[in-house]
Amino acid sequence: MEFVQNGQGFTIKEGKECLAACQPDFPMVYVGYGKESIDMYRGNYRIEDYLEERYPLKVTDIQVSDKGYTVNFSDVICADIRLEEHGAVISFEKKDAHVNRFWLRIPAETDEKCYGCGEQMSYFNLRGRIFPLWTSEPGVGRDKSTYLTWRCDTDSKSGGDYYNTNFPETTFVSSRKYFLHADSTAYAVFDFRHADFHELQFWDVPASVRIEKADSFVELAGRLTEFLGRQPELPDWVYDGVIIGLQGGTERVMELTQKTLDAGIKVCGVWCQDWEGKRTTSFGDRLQWDWHWNEKRYPNLPEKIQELREQNIRFLGYINPYLVEDGEEFKEGAEKGYFVLDEKGEIYLVDFGEFNCGTVDLTNPEAYNWYKGIIKEKLIGFGLSGWMADFGEYLPTDCKLHNGISPMIEHNHWPALWARCNYEALQETGTLGDIIYFMRSGATGSQKYCVLLWAGDQSVDFTIHDGLASVMVAALSAGVCGCGLTHSDIGGYTSLYDNVRTKELFLRWADMNVFTPVMRTHESNRPATNFQYYEDEEAMPVFARQIDIHVALKPYLKKLVRENAEKGLPVQRPLFMHYEDDPVCYDIQTSYLLGRDMLVAPVYLEGAAERELYLPDDAWIELWSGREYGQGMITVEAPIGYTPVFYRKEAEDKELFEMIGRTYGRHSF
Repeated sequence: MEFVQNGQGFTIKEGKECLAACQPDFPMVYVGYGKESIDMYRGNYRIEDYLEERYPLKVTDIQVSDKGYTVNFSDVICADIRLEEHGAVISFEKKDAHVNRFWLRIPAETDEKCYGCGEQMSYFNLRGRIFPLWTSEPGVGRDKSTYLTWRCDTDSKSGGDYYNTNFPETTFVSSRKYFLHADSTAYAVFDFRHADFHELQFWDVPASVRIEKADSFVELAGRLTEFLGRQPELPDWVYDGVIIGLQGGTERVMELTQKTLDAGIKVCGVWCQDWEGKRTTSFGDRLQWDWHWNEKRYPNLPEKIQELREQNIRFLGYINPYLVEDGEEFKEGAEKGYFVLDEKGEIYLVDFGEFNCGTVDLTNPEAYNWYKGIIKEKLIGFGLSGWMADFGEYLPTDCKLHNGISPMIEHNHWPALWARCNYEALQETGTLGDIIYFMRSGATGSQKYCVLLWAGDQSVDFTIHDGLASVMVAALSAGVCGCGLTHSDIGGYTSLYDNVRTKELFLRWADMNVFTPVMRTHESNRPATNFQYYEDEEAMPVFARQIDIHVALKPYLKKLVRENAEKGLPVQRPLFMHYEDDPVCYDIQTSYLLGRDMLVAPVYLEGAAERELYLPDDAWIELWSGREYGQGMITVEAPIGYTPVFYRKEAEDKELFEMIGRTYGRHSF
C-alpha cells in the first residue's frame, strides 16, 4: 500500500489500483450543514433533509511522520492516514463545529460492481442506485408500483421501498476486491450511481474509514470478518430437523407437534412465540410483551418442555427489547428508571400497533444488566433453548438516553446493543453453543453478537422485492458483510389485504430453505387464513422429505458453519466468490453457492415448472438426476421437491451428495 503526494493532492494505491484520491479536480471530502426532518410511525421513518450549504475541501497541508500522514482539508477537517500491509485507515477530526454533513468520494470504475451495505432485500449489486442506511421496518411489498405497497403506504405508512432494511451497515465490498467500512452510526446515504466515483454521505463526521484490499474474495471475506468479528458455530441439535413455529397454548402445540412427528417430519425444535401471552390487533395475532411464562395460556409448560427434551426436541420462545405498559416488567422497569425518556423526562411510549411500549435504555449499564438478567432468569433459567430476539429498529430520534449521546447517532447502533445483550446472557450462563437466538435487526457489531440472522417479515407471496426471491438477496448481502448464518420464515410472514400464503409458496420456500443452515416455519401474522403444512395431508409427506434432505446434509452444513466461524466464509455465497474470473457471476442474485461445492437455484416464480440458471466453469452434477453439465445457461425441470441443485464433480463431499441423490432423487419419490 502506497501514499503518493502529487502537487495539491494525493492518492492511496496498491500497485496500479487507486483506492482513494484527492485532487483539485477530484475532491475527496465535501462538508456542509443541513437540518433534518424525521417522522416515525410504527417503525417506518420518513426522513427529509434541508441542505443549507455544501462545498468541497482542498488539501492545504500534508505532514509526514513515522505514524503515517496528516492531511489538512481547508482547516475544516483533519485526516490522519495510516497505511497497513493490505489497506489504509483514514481517521477524521472535525475542526469546524458548524459542520454536520460530510461526503466522501471514492474513485470508481465504470464496470465496477458493489455489494453489501448490510442486509439488502431487492438488489444484490448496488451499482446504479442510492441506498439510505437507517434501521427501520423493511416495508410491506417494498415496490411502489404494486397495489399492496400503495395500500400499506396509504393506510399505515408501511409500504417501504427497495432500500428499507432492518440491518443497514456502512460497509460495502467492491468487485475490485476491496472492502470499505466507515466507523459511523449516523444516518448515511451510499450513492453508487456515478461512473467514476462512489459518494458516501454521513450526517456526522465519521471517526474513520477503513479500506482493505485482497487478492481473492475468499481472502477478503477473511479480512473483513477478522476486523468486524465472526459468528460462533450453531448448536448441533439445529441440524436434526425443522424448528416448527406453533402457537395457541399447550394443548394445541403438543397436538400439532405429535401430528407432525406422526407424519414422519423430523422436528428438532418447537418455537412458540406466544409463550408469554397473546393480544389481537387489526394487523393480526400479536404478543403480550411481558417476558415470562404465561401459565394461563401454557399450563404445565415446564413438564412439556421436559417431555419434548426427552424426544430430543428443544423448546424456543420470543423476546424483544420493549415492554408493554400494562405488563409486570414494565412496572418494575419504570420504578427503577430504566426506560428511554421523552423530552419532558417521562417514559417515552412507542406505538407498536394499537399498544404502547417503553424502550429499555440499553445505554444505561444498570438497565442493560437488568434486562440481561431477565433473559438469563426467565428465558434460559426457565428452560428455553432459543428465542426470536425480535425488533431493535424503533429507537425514536427525539428521545433522551442515559449516555447523553444523540439518538440520531445511537439509532443505528441499537441493534448491535440488543444483540450483545443476548450474546452476553448466553456467554455468562455457559450456554453459548447450545442455545440460539435469531434476530432480524442488525448493525456493525452484529457479526460477533448475532448468532443467527433471519430475513425478517417477508410477504407471503412470490414478489421480487418482498417475497421468496428477496430472501436470497438478503442472505448474499448480509454474507458479504460478515453475517454468514441466516435463514427465513418458510412461506413468509406478512399477510395483509387478501395476500395469503398458498401451498405452492410454502413448499417452494421450503425447497430453498433445505439448502440453508436452519429450517424454521412460521404460521404468519394471520394463521387462520394462511396455508399451514399440518392441515394438508398431501403437503406433509413432501415436507417430511424436504426435512430428511436437510438432515442428510448435516455433515456438510456443519462444515460450512465452522468455516464461517473460523474463516468468515458465509454459508450461502455469491457465485463470484469462487468464480471471480467469470463476469456473468457478478450479476446473479437468484442463485447461490452453498459453500464451495453446491450451487442452488431455487424456483422463485409462481407457477413455474422449470428454472433457467447459469453454471460457472466447472463440471457440475445435478443432485436429483446424476446428469453432468458444464459451463453455461441451462434450463432444467423443477417440480416441487426438486429445486435445482448441482454439486461439483470434484467436490470433497461427493460421496455424501451421491448418497442424497440416490436416496431422494427423482426415481425414489
